[in-house]
Amino acid sequence: MTVTTAASIPEVTHHRVTLDGTELHYVTAGATGTPVLLVHGFPESWWAFHKLIPLLAAEHRVIAVDLPGFGDSGTDPGEYTSSTFADSLRGLIAHLDLGPVHLTGQDISGTPTFRLAAQHPELLRSYTAIEAALPGFGLELLADVAHGGAWHVGFLGAPGIPEMLLAGREREFLTGFAFPAMNGTPGAISDEDVDEFTRVYSRPEGLRGTTGIYGSVLTEGAEITRLATEHRLTVPVLAVDAGSGPFTSGTMHAVAADVTTATIEGIGHFVAMEAPEQLAHALLDFYRSLDS
Repeated sequence: MTVTTAASIPEVTHHRVTLDGTELHYVTAGATGTPVLLVHGFPESWWAFHKLIPLLAAEHRVIAVDLPGFGDSGTDPGEYTSSTFADSLRGLIAHLDLGPVHLTGQDISGTPTFRLAAQHPELLRSYTAIEAALPGFGLELLADVAHGGAWHVGFLGAPGIPEMLLAGREREFLTGFAFPAMNGTPGAISDEDVDEFTRVYSRPEGLRGTTGIYGSVLTEGAEITRLATEHRLTVPVLAVDAGSGPFTSGTMHAVAADVTTATIEGIGHFVAMEAPEQLAHALLDFYRSLDS
């Protein structure tokens, strides 16, 4: 089935902006309170946060962005790496004149959001990592199938291979592997969710952001380790663990000085879609403690 109509919710307004030649799509909600910037993972887009956004927008100005090459952001030829993604996020913060934000990165966006937090702490009030790994701190193990790693990590980072094998089969990949393998909450991923993620990943070059970020992070271990050593995070950090166990908190304790941990039990990997109320509770408590 071909889906051409973008999903949305009444609480958000859609925007587009071109920054340094990169077109970004993002949504905003909420008119008051400190700004929260939400950054999705894979196989996701801003839509991964559609249940969470209204819960946060009651107290905060919320921005959820489609990373370059994802969602409805641009897919023009160019670099799609954790470094260029971090630059795009920094540019968006400056463009919107947000001032310090509560930066929140989920899954594969852990690396670009960590880069931004390490290199530009003045732009952050806090940093939250949700089910996120970093190169040099265990992410590579997730691609080591000989020792229990997941095959899709290396597959998605293999140049040209995902586009060749997944084109026209995006829905089958999502429903036959990605969601069944990583979702731990029956009913959390709806038909509407599948339609929306299928729509954006089925766009021409709709996998460009995915293959770019996976390809880059699998080679960045030494660089991220050095960055963590030279720029240990000083902003307050919230590490949210769920279906992957205490992986995120262990990583954040290795790279940050001030870490708070939240654990959401009984769910899988897609925290914002599986347990939006519990995630909102953890985030709002964390933000309140800092904003007060």
